[in-house]
Amino acid sequence: MWVAANDRSRSYSDGHLGDKCLAQLPDGVTAGMDSVRLIDIVWLTTDSHEVAAAFEVEHSTSIYSGIVRMLDLALGTHVGKNSTLFLVAPDNRRDEVEQQPCRPAFSRVSDLNIRYLPYSQLKEHRQPIARFGAGIKPLMEISQQLQRRMHAK
Repeated sequence: MWVAANDRSRSYSDGHLGDKCLAQLPDGVTAGMDSVRLIDIVWLTTDSHEVAAAFEVEHSTSIYSGIVRMLDLALGTHVGKNSTLFLVAPDNRRDEVEQQPCRPAFSRVSDLNIRYLPYSQLKEHRQPIARFGAGIKPLMEISQQLQRRMHAK
């Protein structure tokens, strides 16, 4: 697992967010794009040759920039093209999250399986996922795929 380069030294519990995580991303993941190093969490397969999932947590920062980083991973690297991408944000930002795929620049969002994971779902299901969860399936169940919606004129 990878924690964003700019968050690695943040205090967490008795240590730091980056403790016990990869010190650097494998070459195929970054593919020369520094933006990928700033994705909050990159979940790599056991052999680190593919990205299983990526998570952008947008508590107060721009939803737009989080989606751009995930698009860079999915469209700009061969190891990120089949990954599941999660935009994690507070419930009160749902409308903002759902509006982003309507932007012409994000026309590929629906094709890339970017999913919205609201805080309330993580809070509600955290303990069962920690106890019984294995892999990405529980997160798929509590998140929703972002869809491009066409606005009627």
